[in-house]
Amino acid sequence: MSTTHKYIYQSDHWPAFVWDKALAADRQSQVMRKAGHLFGRLHDIGIDTQLRTMTESITGSVVDSYSIEGIVLDTAQVRSSVARRLGVDLPSHTEPSHYIDGIVEMMLDATTNYHAPLTRDRLMRWHTALFPAQGASGLIVGDYRTAQMDVVSGMLGREKVHYHAPDPSEVPLMMERFLSWFNNDSAHDYIRSAVAHLYFISIHPFDDGNGRIARALSDMVLSQADDSPMRYFSMSTQINKEKKHYYRILEQTQRGDGDISEWVLWWLDCLEHAIDTSEAMLSTVLRKAIFWQQHSDIVLNERQRTILNLYLDGYEGKFTAKNYAKLSEVSPDTALRDIRDLVTRGLLHPLEGMQRNVEYEIIIESNK
Repeated sequence: MSTTHKYIYQSDHWPAFVWDKALAADRQSQVMRKAGHLFGRLHDIGIDTQLRTMTESITGSVVDSYSIEGIVLDTAQVRSSVARRLGVDLPSHTEPSHYIDGIVEMMLDATTNYHAPLTRDRLMRWHTALFPAQGASGLIVGDYRTAQMDVVSGMLGREKVHYHAPDPSEVPLMMERFLSWFNNDSAHDYIRSAVAHLYFISIHPFDDGNGRIARALSDMVLSQADDSPMRYFSMSTQINKEKKHYYRILEQTQRGDGDISEWVLWWLDCLEHAIDTSEAMLSTVLRKAIFWQQHSDIVLNERQRTILNLYLDGYEGKFTAKNYAKLSEVSPDTALRDIRDLVTRGLLHPLEGMQRNVEYEIIIESNK
C-alpha cells in the first residue's frame, strides 16, 4: 500500500509520532510566555474574579465543544452548573438539567482532577455522562465500540470518507497503550495536548463522543502543563472558530505517515489565538471588577445593579432609557428615574450632543 493511502495507525511511526522538535519547541515557548502573562494578570485580581473568569471560560468551552459537533446547549444552564460547582454567585440562576450537570461534571473532572490517573473506568464514566439515555439511539454507551467506524460527510449515497478508524478488535489494546502513554509520559507541556488529542481521536474508541472526550483530554493535559486547575482560555472555543481548518488538518494528518509537525504547529497557533481571546475577555472582567470596587459603598436597587452588570459584561445595545425600560421590564418613567439616580451618583454620564433618547456611558476611572 502506498504511503498516501495509509491511515496514521498503519504507519511505521504509530504511535511514536514524530515532529520538528526544534520548531515546535520555539513556537511553544512563545505560546507559554503569553499564557504566563495571562496567569500573571489574573494573579493580581483576587480569587473571586479568577473564579468568575474561569466560570466564563469553562462555560464557553463546554458549549463550543458541543457546537463543533452541531449540538446546541443552553448556555445559561451550563453557566449555572459550572458556577455552582465552583462556588460562584451569579446575578441570575437557570436550573440546569441532569444532562447538563453530567457534562459539566465530566469537564471539571478533567481539569480539576488533572493529577489523577486516566483509567478505563474514568473514561467510561465520562462517556456515560455524555449519553445519559443509555442505548436510546442504539449506541454502545460506557464501553468501546464493537463495529467498524468511518468518519463521513455528504448526502446518503454520495458520502465522502474522511477517515477509516482502526478495526474494533484492535481498540482495546490500542487504548491500553494510550492510557499507559498518557499516565507515564513525562512531557507535561502544550505540545503533549496536541499529541493526546490526535492519538485518542485517531483510535476513535467509542461509537460517538470521541471529539468531545478528546478535547476534554486536551484540557486535562493543559492543566497538567500549567500545574493548575484554573482554566482561563478555551481550546474548544478556538477550534469552533477554526472548525473548517481543524477538520482539514486533522484529516490530512490522519492520512499521513506519522509525521505530525503541521498538526502540532497548527495546534500551538490555535492555543495562542485562544489565549488572545481570553486576554480580551479578561479585560472585560477587570473593567467590571474595577467599576464595582470604585463604587462598593453605593447602595443600588436590584434593577440598577442588574442593568449595569449587563452592560459591563459586554451587552452591545445603547445605554438609553428606552433600552433600560425594555431590559428591566419597567415603565419609561421608572427607567428614567433609575438612570438619573445613577447619573447623580456618578456612575453614568450622558453623552454630549444627544437631545432625544439620550445615550449614557458607564464611568470607570483608571485603576491607580
